[in-house]
This record gives sequence, structure tokens and C-alpha cells, in this order.
Amino acid sequence: MKANADAIYIVDDDAAVRDALSVLFNMEGYIVETFTDGDAFIQSASKTVPACVMLDVHMPGRSGIEILKALNAENYPAPIFIISGQGDIPMAVEAIRNGAFDFIEKPFSADSVLERVRDSIATMKQRQSGEETLSFQGADLLTRREQEVLKEITGGASNKEAGRSLNISPRTVEVHRARIMEKLGARNAADLVRIVLGHGTAG
Repeated sequence: MKANADAIYIVDDDAAVRDALSVLFNMEGYIVETFTDGDAFIQSASKTVPACVMLDVHMPGRSGIEILKALNAENYPAPIFIISGQGDIPMAVEAIRNGAFDFIEKPFSADSVLERVRDSIATMKQRQSGEETLSFQGADLLTRREQEVLKEITGGASNKEAGRSLNISPRTVEVHRARIMEKLGARNAADLVRIVLGHGTAG
């Protein structure tokens, strides 16, 4: 797969959203490619990796969730943001479970979108350059992002602090945290720390 670090892909069937985001990213010097349906986007995204993807959760044909699954989003090298309306929180949570980096709620402000996209691109670069993995029993059950969240939590960070450090929203941290606890069979944060520190991190 080729990488195009200057490209941002916008996948949304709403022309107004596509136009607004295109203008915003063009002004920042990005090359913007827009898609009105998931199939055309998947075809492009499996050949060329952009710097970032903005994906609407409601799409004609394949839904945003199905697109994430088709792309194997958890292992996709670019951050994928889900664009969701305010009533779509359960769907946004589902998207994060399927590998979305974070979600952006409509209506959004141009400044916050830019800031979050810039941060996510920087986070992704950092992650790819220095991948540390946790070693304890059950670590292999966790995705890369869940391991990052776990590292923050066991380091004593709150959801807000972990979100700030990983450039994702506290709500996204919450979703990951719930999945980590479920996978590792932990009842609370103290349990998590015991599991991580009690199993093989020193060796």
C-alpha cells in the first residue's frame, strides 16, 4: 500500500459536509479526496493510505461500521474519525470497537476538527515509530489501542488525562476501558493494575 501523507479522505453522502470539510482541509494545505459511498472509498483506501479519514456513520450501501470492518480499521495505518450526529452515540461507540480512532459530533467547529486531526496524525506517527507492547497474561487479547489506554490507566491517569495524552475523547477512553476490563476479567481499576503488574511485566 502506498502512503500519501498530504491526503485526507472524506466519506460522506452529504454534499454540505463534504464541501465544508474540503474547504477547511484545502486551506490547511491538504489534498482532499471525497467519496459519496463506501465501496469507492474502500477501493481507494486499500491502495493508498491517506494521512487521515473522515467517515460518516450513516452511508448509503455499506454503513460506516461495515466500512470499518471491511478495511480492518484496527490495523489501518491512518486514523479514521467517525462523523456522527448527536443521537448516534451508541453507533459511535460501536465504531470505536471496530477500530475507529475517535468520533466527531455534528455540528462541529472548524478549529476543533483541525486540531483533532493534526493531533491524531501526530499520534499515529509516534505509535508507528516506537511500538512498545505490554507483556502480561491476557495482553495478546488486547488491540494496540487498548494496550495504549491500559498503559495510561495503570499509570494512574483519569479518562480525561488518558484522552488528552492519546488525543482521543474521554468517552472514547471509556469505551476502550470497558472492553479491556471485559477481556481481562477485571472488576475495577485496582483489579486491572493487579493483573498488569502481577503478571510478567518485570520479566
